[in-house]
Amino acid sequence: MHPTVKIHARGESRIRDGHLWVYRADILEVHAAPGDVVCVVGSHGRTVGHALYSDRSQISLRLFSFGDVVPDSSLWRRRIEAALAFRESLAIDATAYRLIHGEADLLPSLIVDRYGDYLVVQALSQAVDRLLPELVRLLVELTNVTGVLARNDPKVRLLEGLDQRVELLHGHVPERVVIKEGQIEYEADLWQGQKTGLFLDQRENRQAAATYANGDALDCFSYNGGFALQIARKCSSVTAIDISDEAVARTKANATRNGLTQIQTLSANVFDELRRREVAGERFDTIVLDPPAFAKNKASVPKALSGYREINLRALKLLNPGGHLITCSCSYNVDEATFGQVLHESALDARAHVTVVEKRMQSRDHPVLLGVPETYYLKCLILRRIL
Repeated sequence: MHPTVKIHARGESRIRDGHLWVYRADILEVHAAPGDVVCVVGSHGRTVGHALYSDRSQISLRLFSFGDVVPDSSLWRRRIEAALAFRESLAIDATAYRLIHGEADLLPSLIVDRYGDYLVVQALSQAVDRLLPELVRLLVELTNVTGVLARNDPKVRLLEGLDQRVELLHGHVPERVVIKEGQIEYEADLWQGQKTGLFLDQRENRQAAATYANGDALDCFSYNGGFALQIARKCSSVTAIDISDEAVARTKANATRNGLTQIQTLSANVFDELRRREVAGERFDTIVLDPPAFAKNKASVPKALSGYREINLRALKLLNPGGHLITCSCSYNVDEATFGQVLHESALDARAHVTVVEKRMQSRDHPVLLGVPETYYLKCLILRRIL
């Protein structure tokens, strides 16, 4: 008998509305093992589709196909081929980018990033973790890469009852890989770096920032200097600030690699440093705010909003009239409207008249699936202070 899961009418309605997830509270009956690909049966006995089943996560089902279409190996192949073809069509001016973006490629809970001749994968559900050996063989066949690394260390795996681990799955993958992003070249730490090595979702926002940057610039929460490196050639000086000594060292090394002598680095708490520079009367023509996710869950939203108000208020006070603020939020729990309201309040408190030049999101290789709001998490606004 094929594994089956029967769901509540509420779960069916969610699927009809375009979402791919069914939560545990909407499960009526389960005849399946953890990590099975299951037939999803509606409350009236109709086959809704097929999904990846988890017995531990609050997300019990991740829809993979609809109606009677069974997700066999050929369907997995076609989905992966379609994801690869889409990235090829983007003509990405970089050697590091996302190949598969989970639900947005109808490949739920599977993440695959390319770094030159290497792939880094993440299996974020029980089913994909079980299927990973087969999926890696397919990926190697379709991409002809030298090595595949599993960065299965995100905390979300714990919610699936899976362990956190980093392991080589194919060939060899060096500790550091040199990648190119437009004219910029820098190292990515695939084994221990943030996410799968770099913040690839900000790639196009970094390039957009360079079209507005000029004069004296401040890059806050700089990590490995991605924004600073992209804007440096347009600026007379760039100060890159991060609280991590290791991140600061990487930025300094990357600046040297690219011959960007106008980049200065500083290890400091950004909140404190912005206040200090305001008191000192410093002013900048370009400021970048790319903080980590302040709101990792709904309970942390009020504190996160306070943090966003603080850094944007300070940045706007430091910004010269005619200058640009590139400000970001990667917190899914803070939506675009809420983030925009925070920026408006910050501008009022700073007594700054501000226009929105661009509203941006994650790079195009990280698409958003309509009906699944969780796939839209990165907000990037480019603001211009006019007074």
